[in-house]
Amino acid sequence: MGGCNSKDADGPGQYLLYTCPGHSGGINCMALSDDGSVIATGSEDSTARLWTTRTEECECIGVLAGHSDYINCMAFMEHYLLTGSNDKTIRKWDVASCDCVFVFSGHASLINRIICTGDFIFTSSYDRTARAWDFDNGDLIRVFSGHKRGVYPMIFITGEDDAANDEFGIDAGRDLLVTGSADFTAKLWSFESGKCLRTFKGHTGAITCMGMDNKGSTLFTGSTDMTVRSWNMVTGEELKLFEGHQASIICLQVAGKLVYSGSSDHTARAWVIEFGHCTRVFKGHRHTVSSLKVHKGFLVTSCGDGIVRVFDAKSGSIQRSFRGHDNMVNCFKIVDEKIFTGSYDTTMRIWDMSNIEDDLNVLKDKSKAGKAGAKKKDKDRKKNSIEPTSAGLGNGVGVGGGGVGSAPGSANQRPEDEKILIDDSLSPSKSPESATPSHDQQLQQRNGSAPMA
Repeated sequence: MGGCNSKDADGPGQYLLYTCPGHSGGINCMALSDDGSVIATGSEDSTARLWTTRTEECECIGVLAGHSDYINCMAFMEHYLLTGSNDKTIRKWDVASCDCVFVFSGHASLINRIICTGDFIFTSSYDRTARAWDFDNGDLIRVFSGHKRGVYPMIFITGEDDAANDEFGIDAGRDLLVTGSADFTAKLWSFESGKCLRTFKGHTGAITCMGMDNKGSTLFTGSTDMTVRSWNMVTGEELKLFEGHQASIICLQVAGKLVYSGSSDHTARAWVIEFGHCTRVFKGHRHTVSSLKVHKGFLVTSCGDGIVRVFDAKSGSIQRSFRGHDNMVNCFKIVDEKIFTGSYDTTMRIWDMSNIEDDLNVLKDKSKAGKAGAKKKDKDRKKNSIEPTSAGLGNGVGVGGGGVGSAPGSANQRPEDEKILIDDSLSPSKSPESATPSHDQQLQQRNGSAPMA
């Protein structure tokens, strides 16, 4: 565990509280326990680690070893942790003892995502299927087969929460599963029968991420075709096309009337759900935006350049940057006023998010002062542009042989136009080691843009 670093202004390590070593390979995924007291990390070293979040110092309280290949996804359920691996299995671990209590076998390829409802576990895989398992005894309950390529994101809708379930052409109260695939489609499934109820077609690239409004009536899909689309869950109709990104969509989140997306084009965007318009572009990233989360009026993003950024969600301005990782940041979790980040540099780091609202207020005050100063300068400039003219007229024609406003450097001379600053983040020579082409390739493989063999 690293000690608390000093907060040097704008320097690497600012706001860094602890560095937590332990893994011998990059960290691919994280999960947070229901009470927020334990965080888990899954790694390229084929192990998962458990860490405390609320002790004075973050400590590793368990190493979960048993997978034979890297861990790609994980989820907590009560006092158990579920991990999905490239070894084609899912393991169920007792958090208290760190023992593996069950191994779920049946998939024919890498496990991409895990959802746990308590009674059931849902998994998606490169083998073109999603599967449902009994949480207690590990029995395979259902295989959702129909996609033509790997299956990636999933959303589970319980019958109790589905306000429109009686409109799906099935009995009210049925549980539903939505899957997104590299075959360019999303599918809606009946959990009870395992049958596909609806296919959402329109994308021209793999579906890498999905979201849902709080009513369960509108589905959002992000794709390698550089678009986000919204769909009517009842009819399957495409509602809106959100265009503007210049590369693959990697992550998205629905938050109220907006949907946020992160892309390989080095930006995140906010879109108005009702109209499909982009209302904000979050700039400053120097590589792929790997994950994002809306939190208390801020947008938090992790990036392939090794930096986690906090933006004011309304203005799009960067409020705080967490610099210190030596490689891409794949994932993060927010606990109280701390942010835990997992990186391909093999470490988890803990950063101070406290008083970030004060930073925003200071920035707003500076902005107001700047605007007031600009107005004063403009007023003075206009005043100066009039004074020489008046003096010239008052002294007759051509004082000193000069015409009106002819004096060198007079206020009639146009000020120099502001320079247009263009981010050169695409320059390989100025990118950290994390910002290499292999990073995008890895993200594409794990988010669905790499075609299946």
